[in-house]
Order: sequence, then structure tokens, then C-alpha cells
Amino acid sequence: MKFLRSLIAGAAAFACIAAHAEDLNLGIISTDSSAILSQRWQPLVDDMSKQTGLHVKAFFATDYAGIIEGMRFNKVQVAYLGNASAIEAVDRSNAEVFAKVVYANGGSSYESILITNVNSRFKTLDDVFKNTKDVTLGFGDPNSTSGTLIPGYYLFAKHNAPVNTSFKAVLPSSHEANMLAIVNNKIDIATTNTDTLDTLKRVHPDKFAQVRVLWTSAPIASDPIVWRKDLPQATKDKVRTFFLNYAKTDPHEKAVMATITGYGGFAASSDAQLLPIRAVALFQQKQKVEADTHLSADDRKTQLAALDAKLSALNAATSKQ
Repeated sequence: MKFLRSLIAGAAAFACIAAHAEDLNLGIISTDSSAILSQRWQPLVDDMSKQTGLHVKAFFATDYAGIIEGMRFNKVQVAYLGNASAIEAVDRSNAEVFAKVVYANGGSSYESILITNVNSRFKTLDDVFKNTKDVTLGFGDPNSTSGTLIPGYYLFAKHNAPVNTSFKAVLPSSHEANMLAIVNNKIDIATTNTDTLDTLKRVHPDKFAQVRVLWTSAPIASDPIVWRKDLPQATKDKVRTFFLNYAKTDPHEKAVMATITGYGGFAASSDAQLLPIRAVALFQQKQKVEADTHLSADDRKTQLAALDAKLSALNAATSKQ
């Protein structure tokens, strides 16, 4: 009997160790408050635990960098990110893209937008850039694709209005916070994206009616799902199977995805979807080098040549996709 009890205790201890080894943290970027994100994502996290047999926990941080750093130090093993933050995770946190979200209509792209209150003095982009020193801008997280990277280059840089020096005030915040600040007339203009706008239209049509869109970007690849490269292959297989099959037919799963932000499911992807965003980031670096008056002519020439070489390589890689 004593031997049997020892055997049972040993088996229980081994089970605890095995269960601990199967712990998995799913990082969620801070597009809104942790409380709201938890409400939206916890049903998917629960389903992921049940269907994979892994002990999955949601991991939230106050900014995008918190998720990237969490992944770097293996506190986060799988994460829902934007394209720009995924680049940081791939480059710094041993991550790779394996899936991306798909919208309820079957699409796999979204747009960055610049918005204002419907009753504001800004009717067109010309009104904004007429005198930016009298404009308060709600901007995105530094690692946000649609809130910062895309509008920073394709909107503000193209209008010769560097964000850091052109406006009366720049207030970085989440997509939802920027949207609500516009609705409530707290700021003049703000960057956000069509995902957030669609959610507002669906949940608060009265607030949606208070928003005017001043600018819309070209399509951006939908948000990627990444994992750490060093995850065990068996774990990767479980995680991939879960995401690629989730919400395909099950009504409950479809409802969960709709609640998150109007998504319809997930599709397979890879690091290749980040190439166009990498090109934008390099364009921005090139602009900074060109405008840096502290650089000598030789240093500027050397740095620009290196950036041009990277851009050429990226463009070649993108053309093969």
C-alpha cells in the first residue's frame, strides 16, 4: 500500500510538471484597456485551452512593447500583433508569423485612417495642413502599424509635416482611446484604423455618426499571429491547428470572433507579409538620414547607400511573393 501511494504521488507530481511544461501565454497588443481586451479575448483563450490541451493564459501589457519584451524573455509564447510590432518581435524576440486574422467578409486587409469630429473645423486634409501648429493630434503607439508607421510616412511625411515637430500637441494612445477622444471633441484629429471604426459603427452607431474620415491609406495586410521559433514542434502543431480551424463552422466560435473586432477567423501566413511594412520603415529611416544636419557628407552617403541596398533587397523579395 505504501508503494502504491508513493507511485500515485509520483505520477501526480509528474503530471504537474508535464502540465506546467504545457503552459502557454497568449499576448494581446494593447489596442484598448486590459479589461475590455480580456472580455473580448477570454472566450477564445478558453476554447484554445480546451481544444489544444495546453494551459493557455492571456497576457496583456500597457503598450505594444510590453508584449514584444514578454516574448523576448519567453513570458509570451504566442501573440496577436500588428505588422509593425510583429517586425520588432521577429527581429528582437525570436518570433515568426504563422497566421493572420481574416475578416467576417473574407477579406484579409484593413486601412489606416485619419479622423476628426463631424462638427470640427476640419472638412478636408487641406484644412489640417493649412496650419498644423494649431492642431492637436491623437497618434498611435510607437509600434502600431496603422496608428503610427503608415500615417507617419504616407500621410504626414508626404505633406512635409513631421509628427514630432509640426503639431501643437501630439498625444499617443490606443486606437479606441483616439476614437473616443474625437467623438468627445477632446482632440482635433487622430489616427486609427478601419477595424476600430467598424467596431464603433456596430456597437455604438450614435458615436460612429460623430466621426468624419479625412484620409484612408492603401490596404494593409491583416494583423499577424506569431509564435516563438523555439516552441516544441508538437506545441506548434496544436496551436496552428487551433487557429487555422477556429470559427470555420461552429456558431459559438463565429460569435467569439465577431466580438473580438468583427473578425471571421484566421488564415495561414508567414514573415513575408511583413515585407511591405519593412520597406516603409526603411523609407522613414532614409528620410531621417537625409534630414540629419549633424551627419557629414560621407557618413550620410554611406548610410543612404546601406539603406538603399536594404530597400532593393526588400523590393526584390516582395516581387517574388
